[in-house]
Amino acid sequence: MTSLHHFLFGVYPYICLAVFFMGSLARFDRDQYTWKSDSSQMLRKGQLRWGSNLFHIGILFLFFGHFVGLLTPHFFYEGFMEAATKQRLAIYAGGTAGVICF
Repeated sequence: MTSLHHFLFGVYPYICLAVFFMGSLARFDRDQYTWKSDSSQMLRKGQLRWGSNLFHIGILFLFFGHFVGLLTPHFFYEGFMEAATKQRLAIYAGGTAGVICF
């Protein structure tokens, strides 16, 4: 393992997480009332209601699709489906959801 590879994949992610959490804590401590969600203002406009809802449905579909697809053991589906068929099904479902929701 090269030193650059070790830094990029072994050290750098922890540096990024530390900066993220320390920056978030510092911002919360300094400017508490600047943390707000403006999504309710976006939903007030009629033309963005469908887009926002479909976007969130797509994100949920993406999350649960990856969750089920990555955590399903082979012995669970190998009796009625091959691994290549499962992969094709995932590609088609993801493509369909991407076209519909995004």
